[in-house]
Amino acid sequence: MKLHSFKLLGVVAAMACAGIAQGAVTNEEAQQLKSTLTPVGAERAGNADGSIPAWSDAGVTPPAGYKSGDPRPDPFAREKPILTITSKDIDSNAAKLPEGVKALLGKYPDSFRLNVYPTHRTATLPQWVNDNTFRNATSAKTTNGGNSIEGAYGGIPFPIPKTGAEAMWNHRLSYAGSTTTTTYLNYTGTADGKLVIPSRGYNKVQWPYYDPKTPWHADFKGPFMQLRNMQTEPAFKSGEALLVNETLDRGRSAWQYFPGQRRVRKAPTVGYDTPNDVNSGQEYYDEAFMFWGELDRYDWKLVGKKEMYVPYNTNGWQNLPADKQYSTHHINPDSFRWELHRVWVVEGTLASGKRHVVPKRRYYLDEDTWGAVMHEGWDAEGKIWRVGMGLPHIVWEGPYVLTSQPWVTYNIQTGTWVVGAPADYSNGPYYRQLDTLPATYFTPESLAAEGVR
Repeated sequence: MKLHSFKLLGVVAAMACAGIAQGAVTNEEAQQLKSTLTPVGAERAGNADGSIPAWSDAGVTPPAGYKSGDPRPDPFAREKPILTITSKDIDSNAAKLPEGVKALLGKYPDSFRLNVYPTHRTATLPQWVNDNTFRNATSAKTTNGGNSIEGAYGGIPFPIPKTGAEAMWNHRLSYAGSTTTTTYLNYTGTADGKLVIPSRGYNKVQWPYYDPKTPWHADFKGPFMQLRNMQTEPAFKSGEALLVNETLDRGRSAWQYFPGQRRVRKAPTVGYDTPNDVNSGQEYYDEAFMFWGELDRYDWKLVGKKEMYVPYNTNGWQNLPADKQYSTHHINPDSFRWELHRVWVVEGTLASGKRHVVPKRRYYLDEDTWGAVMHEGWDAEGKIWRVGMGLPHIVWEGPYVLTSQPWVTYNIQTGTWVVGAPADYSNGPYYRQLDTLPATYFTPESLAAEGVR
């Protein structure tokens, strides 16, 4: 694997393997965020042959007449693929293909392929997020062996990461708005080629960490992300609800409501390798949103940066009906967009004394957003098993690029797969930004009150 050079990578491997808690970067290092690096730490320059363009803070302009909740327009709808990669082309493109993509090409040689389009670096963030990221660079640090952080608020915590844990925290805190609601229609693909609906519903998500009304401060406490999920279909799951609060230093708290019991229960198993019942148990909870949960089961290594073909700018796919989005065993390659982007490669190996059914994982974090765009997992025998794809697209309400929702999780060994949180426009707007919800909305008492109505 040939990796791009980066000034700080010389000490990465030793520090990451040793599990040493890392501090903030120096003021001199942070100044790179205003010169050679973007405000979140990506390389401003394009690559040597121009196939990855230079980043511009101009970003993209929302289409005229666009209203929040509408299908998100595709600004590149008229473009044609510049390259198509099939199973016959694996060797000639091996350096730029994630292992999971190679596995999919090998498993479905007659149907899976990559249509590669021109690269567009569409990711930008609000200026206040960039300003907070700059402050975080010299303030944030990991604690508790990398499993907690402090000194960060309202931006990417480690724009110039030195360890794998720091990079994974960047994914966990990648920007996805402040308070939003989405309606979703999940799908599960069976090994014999059927597509079924395991759940339909909506999420309300609030990020107290990204409250635009609160100035940057180094002593942020409490939940950084709060989620309430309500399932409305199928009938036997209607009314089931999930509440999750994530913190920077105390892990996750979760509760579930089941209509048949008419009570809220603490849910300590909502996380890690517990099967995700919202998706019929065909993926694990920590595979939702590409990686969702705590870091403590793994030792994380920051391998470096690489140019890879990954899903990107998939607005066109997002707006299609299901019969155009999906094929028998995977995403429909005719309607799906891949681009060449630089990604950070992070590997997780099972930590001493810990257990997880996926003992080794690899994540590919988009340099322009820090969100995971691909991941892979290997079983105890070293065979590739899990393959995840984020479906990055432009959220015009920002605008910003949302990398990890929706997502797809493939089980390479069984041939089953799931699609998490794809847009459901059948019941009105898919996505809306909301005014800040009261903190009491994300409590078990509020969940119980809604459930019994």
